[in-house]
Amino acid sequence: MSTVNTVLVANRGEIALRIVRGAHDHGLRSVAVYAESDRGSHYVREADEAYSLEGTTAGETYLDGAKILAIAERAGADAIHPGYGFLAENPDFAAAVAEAGLTWIGPAAESILALGDKVQARGVAQRVGVGPVPGTDHPLTGRAEVEEFIAQHGFPVILKRADGGGGRGISVISGPTDLEHFFTGRDEDSLSAYFVERYIPRARHIETQCGRDQHGNFTVYSTRDCSVQRRHQKLIEEAPAPFLSEDALAQLHDWSRRLFEGVDYVGLGTCEFLMDEGGQIYFLEVNPRLQVEHTVTEEVTGLDLVGQQLKIAAGEELDRPEGVRGHSFELRITSEDPRLGLTPSLGTLTEIKWPTGPGIRIDTGVEEGAEVTPEFDSMIAKLIVTGQDREHALRRARRALAELAIDGVGTPTSLYQLILDHPAFTGDSLDIWTRWLEEDILPDFLAQFADAELGDEGAAPQPTPLARFVIEIDGRRHELGVPQNLLTASNTTAAPPRPPQPLRSQRESRGQAQAGAADPNLVPSPLQAIVVRVGVEPGQQVAEGDLLLVLESMKMEKYVHAHRDGEVEEILVVAGDNVSPNQPLVKLCPQSEETL
Repeated sequence: MSTVNTVLVANRGEIALRIVRGAHDHGLRSVAVYAESDRGSHYVREADEAYSLEGTTAGETYLDGAKILAIAERAGADAIHPGYGFLAENPDFAAAVAEAGLTWIGPAAESILALGDKVQARGVAQRVGVGPVPGTDHPLTGRAEVEEFIAQHGFPVILKRADGGGGRGISVISGPTDLEHFFTGRDEDSLSAYFVERYIPRARHIETQCGRDQHGNFTVYSTRDCSVQRRHQKLIEEAPAPFLSEDALAQLHDWSRRLFEGVDYVGLGTCEFLMDEGGQIYFLEVNPRLQVEHTVTEEVTGLDLVGQQLKIAAGEELDRPEGVRGHSFELRITSEDPRLGLTPSLGTLTEIKWPTGPGIRIDTGVEEGAEVTPEFDSMIAKLIVTGQDREHALRRARRALAELAIDGVGTPTSLYQLILDHPAFTGDSLDIWTRWLEEDILPDFLAQFADAELGDEGAAPQPTPLARFVIEIDGRRHELGVPQNLLTASNTTAAPPRPPQPLRSQRESRGQAQAGAADPNLVPSPLQAIVVRVGVEPGQQVAEGDLLLVLESMKMEKYVHAHRDGEVEEILVVAGDNVSPNQPLVKLCPQSEETL
């Protein structure tokens, strides 16, 4: 057995804080590392020691394995926990940690290579009798291979990066236009990172949280359903996965065991599957690390999964859950505005009010006054709500959302309220799928918001907001509502509590965007982001709707399209540029009077 006394946490934010606390719970010292923007973060203060990574971007900091290993040596750490994201699924870094004589709190480099690479994992699955989604079992060699696959299987298909994760590197190709967009600005060599699968429509995303120790003991801690997604990234997860037959559960457990034993996997990991409308299950991938949504499994099993990782890494036997108790939801509170299609929202968190009470857990790494920047992902917090059963947990989740208030950035909490009341989500069968949010819910939400905006800006007068006060008469509590304009007129200094406003009106920002686009020949950036791909060149003719550039902010891709027909006069940015909202990206040639 290896002896661990000090754990370096090679991550940031809420997961870094979660691991620091887990280390302390097990009597271990913790070492944090931080980028400059994270210098004052909660996890940095909670750790026993903290060291600067002397950089600002992910590449300069949390992705720099050499820096992290040097700090581990300097701090006297004897183990490294990677959390999730960044270097968690990097087999080279896992191997380097082991070669440095440190304990890697995760699966061995060989297991990461076998299952973390999606193409390799498909091969492992087939070898051990697990059925993957129909697709190619090797990296793509060119566009012709994609077109041949489409000719055989038809649209839609899905193109994935073999090394992708967290929803990144995934493109659903629904028709020829999508195919053209995918190849715009790409060279054939870049395809070697991709493979293609048949897209399974209206499928649920189901996963198993698994563990296996050095003694060969294997367990499935719980199932989870993660079907509420946007851009292939999960937003709401729950445990256990509801409405699964005994046969489906048996198949999920059996296939998960085969995958872990097939590569002698030691550690915690998640096996992910799709289940189509007919109940057929397909293997999707294995995430060889702790998952964001591990929290709901902890809540229904009573087990500390970070603690399980520490035990397994120390050579101890894992704990088997005694069964699942109750039901738990995780709602990811991200800095994304659903009124703008869940685009990233940047700014300062001017106010945070977390819900409290029985069954409520908040995992967060931010505090009031924190800046939300585009360098890292959009996670603000995870709201975990647990009840006696699914219906009870849903009621509790609605109450928690009503109490939650975040100001300074947009969040999806109002969208979540719509989801938690939707019969497809709350009924006696889960009638949702991985694109349900984008195809059914978000359009309805946007329509409701547009109607509200029209009502707000129309001729009809709106009711005067009331300031509410609590008074006591003859020992009985009464709530009194007074029009706020009366308070203003009387010059009162009393300020009533403002109700939770997770989403503020963005008329001002929309007005700025319109001002930035006052020149009809300029195509402005819709948000602060990094240019990842330029798909056109000067002199090229484009039609309205053609793809011009691809931006990325908070791990999300944003396509920028031509707003009219015309000729590209000038490209004003290059790949890698960090652009601000409304910054001109492309200039089109002026239109002649004949074309106007």
